[in-house]
Amino acid sequence: MILYHGSYIEIPDPDILHSRKNVDFGVGFYTTPLRAQAEKWCRRFKMKGQDAVISIYEFDDAAFDQFKTLHFDSYSEEWLDFIMNCRRQNDVTDFDIVMGGVANDKVFDTVELYFNGLINKSEAIGRLKYESPNYQVALRTQEVIRKALHFTGSEKV
Repeated sequence: MILYHGSYIEIPDPDILHSRKNVDFGVGFYTTPLRAQAEKWCRRFKMKGQDAVISIYEFDDAAFDQFKTLHFDSYSEEWLDFIMNCRRQNDVTDFDIVMGGVANDKVFDTVELYFNGLINKSEAIGRLKYESPNYQVALRTQEVIRKALHFTGSEKV
C-alpha cells in the first residue's frame, strides 16, 4: 500500500518522538493512502509561507496481521470514544496501528460540541453519519515504522 505524509520537510526516517500528544489516534506518525488528503495537510504549511512536501512510503500490508491493529470503518460511537480518549491523553490501549476517519474541520466541530457537553453522543453520531470520512493511518510504535514503512521519495507541492 502507498501511504503519504504531508509536512514542510521531507521525512525519510519517520519517528513518533515528534508527534503531538493530543491528536485523533494518539501519539504516532500519521499517514494517509489518499494523496489529496496529504496535499490538504500541506496547505497549513504553505499558508505560513513554508515549503510543502509530501513524503511517499510503501507500507507492507503484512503488518496488519503482525501488529496489533484497530480499524474504524466509519464514524461510530467507538471511534468517537477513542478520539476523545486520545485527545484528552487518556488512551490506555496498546495498538501499533490505528486506521480510520480524520476529524477534519467539519467533523471536528461536531466532536468539539460533544467533548464540551453541548450535544450528546447520539446527536454527534447522527451528525457524523452524513460525513464521508477522510482516512488516516497512525503508526503508533517505532517498531511498526521500522519494519513496515519504507520511504520511496518525496515531492514538493
